[in-house]
Amino acid sequence: MTPAPPRGPDHLTLALPKGRILEDAVALLARAGLPLTLPQKSRALRHEFPGVTVLELRNQDVPVYVDLGVADAGIVGKDVLIESGRTVYEPVDLRFAACHLALIREVGATGPIGRVATKYPRSTRAYLAGRGIPAEIVKLSGNIELAALTGLADAVVDLVQTGSTLRANNLEEIDVLYHSSARLIVNRAALKLRRARLRPLIERLRELAGSS
Repeated sequence: MTPAPPRGPDHLTLALPKGRILEDAVALLARAGLPLTLPQKSRALRHEFPGVTVLELRNQDVPVYVDLGVADAGIVGKDVLIESGRTVYEPVDLRFAACHLALIREVGATGPIGRVATKYPRSTRAYLAGRGIPAEIVKLSGNIELAALTGLADAVVDLVQTGSTLRANNLEEIDVLYHSSARLIVNRAALKLRRARLRPLIERLRELAGSS
């Protein structure tokens, strides 16, 4: 990979997640005035536009790149941001990619919860501690619902959008931990150093999110 070109004081580096959020994020940023187009499918991970560099990352890496200053700003789901524990400025709820994190069990399950499977151990730990539930937490990477169906766990904590997967597998929501949507996040140092670019962008995104 070629080294990043020198950046002027008005140049922005943005961290955007691969997958479902990328298309909406690029479209919204373009409406906000940035000269972006959706990157063509390739193996390239860095995309150059006039005055803007886009880093195409895994969801979980976006807060890391922004917090450590490699990217000036980024867009990521609130669920990923909470789970990362990173201290970044979060000025705008962009109001797309809406979902919620829920405690899920098999329909009719009434026994005690001794083990919970999840991709979100930080959020799950805080939730269980707040309710005085001394359950073991098992971190999994995919097919979280299967843990409840096979007896691996008494409950699972996972994202829910439409609920169709739960209904298809005889599962139900017991409680909602929090609601999530895409958020603009900004590196705190960049907010001062690149104020002339970031402040108008933040205000425009607030306007667009408020009108959506």
